[in-house]
Amino acid sequence: MRLRILSEYSGDAITETMPTCPSCSQENPSDANFCAHCGQALVKHASEPDPEPSPVQSQPSTHQLWETFIGPSKSLQFSLSSWWTWRPAFVYFKEKFSNLETPNGPRFALSWNWPAALFDSFLWFLYRKMYMFALLYAVAPALAIFLTGDMTVGIVSRILAGASANYLYYWHVKDKLQRIMSIPSMDETARANLVREEGGVQPYVLWLGAALHVFMFGLLVAAISQGPPEGDLLDGSEERPTPKFL
Repeated sequence: MRLRILSEYSGDAITETMPTCPSCSQENPSDANFCAHCGQALVKHASEPDPEPSPVQSQPSTHQLWETFIGPSKSLQFSLSSWWTWRPAFVYFKEKFSNLETPNGPRFALSWNWPAALFDSFLWFLYRKMYMFALLYAVAPALAIFLTGDMTVGIVSRILAGASANYLYYWHVKDKLQRIMSIPSMDETARANLVREEGGVQPYVLWLGAALHVFMFGLLVAAISQGPPEGDLLDGSEERPTPKFL
């Protein structure tokens, strides 16, 4: 039997259930724990369950953040087993970053990046949106060659770029992701879009690199066709005397 009680304050109808004894079918007050007629323990009806809390979105793993930041671009990769391959860059950097990331924190591990060493180093850093290092590798070698006149400076800079590119890119990715993930009260969709925007590559650098290499090749062909410069001996120099025979 149900008793309906009208609330004068709110005007809403409240339904109370009077527990019925399972032994003698005697109805009892709603707050009774035992039957007033036979003493049988009463079974209380369970209250309506609280609404389930909304599921908490789990944080993406480190590898998922790396993959999102690096992007779907492919790169030229070299290994002793497969030699030169064209595959997603994330596969390559995941292996290199795993050697740097340890439970005790980041560590330095020497590795070699062939594209950063074989091609113009500043173009590789520019392609990966590392603008400060791109400017450094664009200005420093040219300035060193201008001051010293030693053309081997360019070779040394390429060796340094090949040996440090993976390590520098690891810290670039780590720093950017820490900044993005620390932004408070940001929608997860907007955060993921920001990771993709800050990461990835600059596709126009490929066309810029091709244009620069064509221009340099044209200069080289022009220099070879003109040959070495001809002119008088430097001032103050003396011509070699012609030997005379008696």
